[in-house]
Amino acid sequence: MCGIIGYAGSEQAAPILLEGLGKLEYRGYDSAGVAVCSRRERRLRVHKAKGWLHVLSDMLDGGAAVEGCVGVGHTRWATHGAPSDINSHPHLSRSGKIAVVHNGIIENYGELKAFLTDRGVPFASETDTEVVAQLVEYFYEDGRVDLLEAVSRCLRRIEGAYALGILCADRPEELIAARKDSPLILGYGDGCSFLASDVTALLRHTRRVAYMDDGDVAVLTKEGIRCYDYLMQPVVRETVYVDWAVDAAEKGGYEHFMFKEIMEQPEALRRAVFPRLKDGRVRLEDLSLSGSYLRGLRKLYIVACGSSYHVGMVGKYNLERMLRLPVEVALASEFRYMDPIVDENTLVVVISQSGETLDTMAALREARRLGAKILSIVNVMGSSIARESDQVLYTWAGPEIAVATTKAYSTQLAVLDLLGLHLAEALGTMEEAERDAMAAELLALPEKLERVLAERDAIQYCASEYFNRGSVFYIGRNVDYALALEGSLKLKEISYIHSEAYASGELKHGAISLIEEGSLVVALATCGRLFDKAMSNIAEVRSRGGRVLALATEDRREEMAKTADNVVAIPNTHPLLLPSLGVAPLQLFAYYVALMRGCDIDKPRNLAKSVTVE
Repeated sequence: MCGIIGYAGSEQAAPILLEGLGKLEYRGYDSAGVAVCSRRERRLRVHKAKGWLHVLSDMLDGGAAVEGCVGVGHTRWATHGAPSDINSHPHLSRSGKIAVVHNGIIENYGELKAFLTDRGVPFASETDTEVVAQLVEYFYEDGRVDLLEAVSRCLRRIEGAYALGILCADRPEELIAARKDSPLILGYGDGCSFLASDVTALLRHTRRVAYMDDGDVAVLTKEGIRCYDYLMQPVVRETVYVDWAVDAAEKGGYEHFMFKEIMEQPEALRRAVFPRLKDGRVRLEDLSLSGSYLRGLRKLYIVACGSSYHVGMVGKYNLERMLRLPVEVALASEFRYMDPIVDENTLVVVISQSGETLDTMAALREARRLGAKILSIVNVMGSSIARESDQVLYTWAGPEIAVATTKAYSTQLAVLDLLGLHLAEALGTMEEAERDAMAAELLALPEKLERVLAERDAIQYCASEYFNRGSVFYIGRNVDYALALEGSLKLKEISYIHSEAYASGELKHGAISLIEEGSLVVALATCGRLFDKAMSNIAEVRSRGGRVLALATEDRREEMAKTADNVVAIPNTHPLLLPSLGVAPLQLFAYYVALMRGCDIDKPRNLAKSVTVE
């Protein structure tokens, strides 16, 4: 992994590939490369380099130095083999006739490599991907099959996840694509065709796209795209029109995408919430859960990874209170291995920004196998998780470019709250007055969030005081603990500071031994009914020499200021919606700390935006 772009047309491919790779930089990478078919020379030209994309672009004079109208490009995030020029994609077969780019992991690459090595095939890299190039050539050189059949034979023998772009010097007008458990998008242009792992790479060239299904193989030429299913039978995949504004994937004057996306959260919340609240009532018109199904519901399971998992943690507190049903939250990467108790009376809520997270997809399939109904909350229309779910609620957050998520978290949380209100009305588990109050506060969230963001200078000042800390601890109770998990993750993701989140009551069970003179503790105390307990925990920290940066509601600011070293306040709102306001100061604090430490905020080391490997 991490980013793929392909082009087949009449223009020079290399400049288009490099531009597309530039749009995919946000996904995280350690090297980049391109392969172009030279029709004149009937050979493949491959250029790749470790490091940032500009190294490759400078080497190729922006692509002008490479002749050919069909090609593929790749930004790599190392899984097999250290970052290096040799391990970068594209990978060539031994004769140089086949070139391959790949996202995902070939799980049985060791076995296949041994098979080919025994037959005299040499390998140049440490990667699993090179096996694909060598295996396609092995079948192609058999002489009895054409290129498409050689690719098909290769795919039948590899195990794992893949999104592949394949070139052959003998077929200089064609690009082959294949996909299983890793996203790949086909783009339909005017006299040209495109391939990409993310739609942002295509927006300047086409808005007509199709999402490949698992097992699909496609042949791209300037005349069009032919698509085949896993049985190699011709199929037609539905094309959709992408209506994102091009500038939504641009910085628009902001220094970093992350800061831009933090500031976009009020508008993102308006898109996610306003169309679904009419006359004070939740209207989820995309949802169709029958009354008989809901009356038989016995449990909800929320399954997600990373920040989406933290949304689920907030959701557990909120949904159990709203629905009076047990709610379990599971890391998607653990779900399959915990022998979950799931059946037809379980609603599994799957949360994913990209809709392509491999662990989450695997958990979804396991839940379906066990008989559960699947409801997904995703941002990307037509994504794999969306297509494989029984029900889908889109967040409508727009493209999120920074690796560290911000507006995706906020909109997922809002949609989960809307779902809770919808189910609570159907089940009769909340008083109408409380439902109305919460609905009204949901509508007020964007304006209140704008007030929080307007106080960013105060948060920047706090960051200037604490940016040089080696460790930071986050504490909170109830929804504040769930939110602390996200605040801690944001800080460690982009500033590389060691950070941990603890339920406040657990401090005395071990964690308090880590508090010493000057230790920074970010204490979340927005939950009004637990405020006094939060103050007690803060006093414990202060008595051991720790410094406290507190998050409280406006009505508690003065009281908190008597004990904490610094206080950031958020407007009062419905108790279940406090995390929707509290997350923004934590995001800003992490951003400003990382900025002062000189970190690469949008592309933190070792991280990728869309995780399509286990």
